[in-house]
Amino acid sequence: MSNERLRSALLARGMTVQELADRIQVNPKTIERWITQGKVPYRRHQYATAAELQVDVTTLWDDSRAVESAADLSKAEIINVYPHRHMVPAGLWREMYGRAEQYLDVLVYSGLFLSEDPQFLDLLQRKVEAGGAMGQTQVRILLGDPNCPAVKQRGIDEGHGIMDGKIRNALINYRPLFKSHPEIRFRLHDATLYNSLYRADDEILVNTHVYGVAAYMAPVLHLRRLPGGGLFDTYANSIEQTWGGARQATEADFKGA
Repeated sequence: MSNERLRSALLARGMTVQELADRIQVNPKTIERWITQGKVPYRRHQYATAAELQVDVTTLWDDSRAVESAADLSKAEIINVYPHRHMVPAGLWREMYGRAEQYLDVLVYSGLFLSEDPQFLDLLQRKVEAGGAMGQTQVRILLGDPNCPAVKQRGIDEGHGIMDGKIRNALINYRPLFKSHPEIRFRLHDATLYNSLYRADDEILVNTHVYGVAAYMAPVLHLRRLPGGGLFDTYANSIEQTWGGARQATEADFKGA
């Protein structure tokens, strides 16, 4: 029986059998058998294939070994869980972002606490100025559009109704970087966020949003990406989707207009 899910995943990624074979270092005829004959590969090849195609391994194979191992890998992606954001060690944010070489992303409504941290602002500047073996770090700051309904509702849900004001304060704090370092990219989104996300390469802090609870009182997950795990990628993909639908911030936004 053929594996049409694997065939579809290849097509969705625009990848040929030969390209996949080169990336996971197997014979292309072996992959053809996985597709046309429904052969189930070794677990290491299952994980490698799922990572390259950016899907969960259980999407491609109904293999009890894969199900069990994928669940274990997802658990292994969890470095720590903090009951409240204010319990996250104060230096962890800067340490994690300091390790970033490729991706430094912030997806929040306001994230005011970060914009008020001079060391974090200096870190952003150093990242785009330094470069390195991997090239310049991509720095993206995604804040809520203060005029959108989702922002107003989140303020109500948190019990204060001033989320738009917090965002405008954050924008004012970021304004010097916006003017002096165009490499730091700012966008405003109108999405309903279910988590605030802080990504540095293959690490991410997930600050969950809980109805009636301010973000600093909500739990935080510290995750690291593992091939085949899937948990990290679920949140990282959310950043990409929100970034794609957001608008470029303008000088007027940073002036509080």
